[in-house]
Amino acid sequence: MIVSKESIDLSGRTCIVTGANSGIGKAVARGLASYGATVVMACRSESRGRAALDELKNETGSDRLHLKLVDLSEQASIRSFATDFLSEFDALHVLVNNAGIYPAERQLSADGIEMTWATNVMAYYLLTDLLEQRLRDCAPSRIVNVASTKAGQLRLDDLQFEKRRFGGIAAYEQSKQANRMLSWVRAEKLKSDGVTVNVAHPGPVATGIARHQTGLWGKAVRVAFQAFGRSAQAGGDTALWLASSPDVDGLTGRFWAKRRELTRSFYDPPRQIELSEYCASMIR
Repeated sequence: MIVSKESIDLSGRTCIVTGANSGIGKAVARGLASYGATVVMACRSESRGRAALDELKNETGSDRLHLKLVDLSEQASIRSFATDFLSEFDALHVLVNNAGIYPAERQLSADGIEMTWATNVMAYYLLTDLLEQRLRDCAPSRIVNVASTKAGQLRLDDLQFEKRRFGGIAAYEQSKQANRMLSWVRAEKLKSDGVTVNVAHPGPVATGIARHQTGLWGKAVRVAFQAFGRSAQAGGDTALWLASSPDVDGLTGRFWAKRRELTRSFYDPPRQIELSEYCASMIR
């Protein structure tokens, strides 16, 4: 049975949504706030974050929305965000790892990590690590990782494109494969602690994720997203459902799209453990 929106009451629950100033993240934050949750919007840009905060407050009437700044490509910023959150908020029941990028060229983060990997993978990994104990303490709690069916090309011997030619699509697809594999590891780790870990595929969504793509290819990608992409609300629906609905109580380690379970691709315990150990070694 699908639970209607009106029957969901998240008052007393505290949630974090990364990349909540636009697109899927803003849609999820809006939904959680409308259900009565305390929602921390983790955003990089203060101006865009403030505009989104004001918009969602006006739309939902909630006074339990908060803006916290974080650059998810930088581990020091992630640590600072987590420290501030843990000192200010006594509880955490839902963590939605959503923020992601799709750069056109290979760049390095402040930590010397390829930018796609730093933002799309290491940010999920490190932020969850830092908040994991609070999620355990507040169980039953949930982690929702936004990934994609557009995934693959992961090479454990060249995760940062030091050996092969960099391609924005390949880097993005690799990061989305990693998100799934690391989610399976985390789900197994936390399955007896009352913390569920699920992955949401939003589908093609008309967001600005391709804004850094250049040339004719970049223009084509942006036009395609705008012409054929789903709305942010539709794209964020599954992540919001996984974050809030009693329908998925206790379900963990699964991959979902349009509220339906998909095959758990890239499930390879030895390889995903090796990947997790690699990520642990990259924590600065």
